[in-house]
Amino acid sequence: MSGPDDPAHPCLRCGACCAHFRVSLHWSEAAPELGGQVPPELTEPLRQHERVMRGTSQARPRCIALDADIGTYSYCTIHALRPSVCASLTASWEFGERSDQCDRARIAHGLSALTMADWVR
Repeated sequence: MSGPDDPAHPCLRCGACCAHFRVSLHWSEAAPELGGQVPPELTEPLRQHERVMRGTSQARPRCIALDADIGTYSYCTIHALRPSVCASLTASWEFGERSDQCDRARIAHGLSALTMADWVR
């Protein structure tokens, strides 16, 4: 199996989730004075206690931090500082289980859902 820093990792050829879902986060994740690491300038207010990554709260979402050609290459420009919701989203079969969110995002972008075979080298 490949790991998240391995160039063979399927997420590095995908990016569909970053261009399919709204990325909501607790405001404190973008508050440096409280230890938040998400760059606040890449977020905007959503609700009282929530912020959203710019570009993801629209009809055709695409995160401002995404550098990608969906299905070809994908790079999060703030990967080490990304919101916790992004860090917790796993690719289908990455840890032996299917991910409904991963599958839905990939299918919405015309990609096939990942299988266990995508993780075998």
